[in-house]
Amino acid sequence: MNVSCPHCGKQLKLGEKIESSLAALAPGQQLRVRCIQCEKPFGIDAAAAGKKPVSAVQKKAAVRPPDPPDISWLKEGVFEEEEAVEEVPRALVLMADMPARGWVVGDLEKLGYKVDLANSAEDAVTRMQFVNFASVILHSGFEKEGIEGDFHRFMRAMSMNKRRYIFYVLVGREFKTLYDLQALAYSANLVVNDEDIPHFSLLLRKTIPEYEALFGPLMEELRLAGK
Repeated sequence: MNVSCPHCGKQLKLGEKIESSLAALAPGQQLRVRCIQCEKPFGIDAAAAGKKPVSAVQKKAAVRPPDPPDISWLKEGVFEEEEAVEEVPRALVLMADMPARGWVVGDLEKLGYKVDLANSAEDAVTRMQFVNFASVILHSGFEKEGIEGDFHRFMRAMSMNKRRYIFYVLVGREFKTLYDLQALAYSANLVVNDEDIPHFSLLLRKTIPEYEALFGPLMEELRLAGK
């Protein structure tokens, strides 16, 4: 004769002595036994001993499974992909309304920049207080003072914790394209002669990756250090 422990579900085989004691019980009386697995006592009577054992899994309360997934999109043939939101780089251009400005703006947009056009040096400084521009392009003829105008002085006086993240380009007839020594003298990252503006996109595609490869790891370390 077998019984099932109500605590752990272990099947227990009753010996002849226990079977005899059960048979001698009066109606309503129980015999106390101890489970050999969980060692907890429980009571049994002759009727319970004759039932089929119930497993612990069967005795657990039924758990409602989650609803199946919605596959209505499968029949409709429509599936919305999650789009990754990436920050669009911004570029600020300080150039008078001339054909060369169209070249510069068009090439920047081809490279994925959102381009802002400044109306004056004061306008450009105000915009830079609220927007983190990745690139700034200044033509030396934008102000009547030339390269000694207010905006270039503003860029040269800018704190390095902000300036190091801006790719600053100077354009004008007095510059020698890709002349790093001249760019360094003017605190710029790139200088471009007016005659080479039609190649502006190519110049950026060459110099910006070189700049990022050279200074990117350093700027990341400084950023993590809070500088």
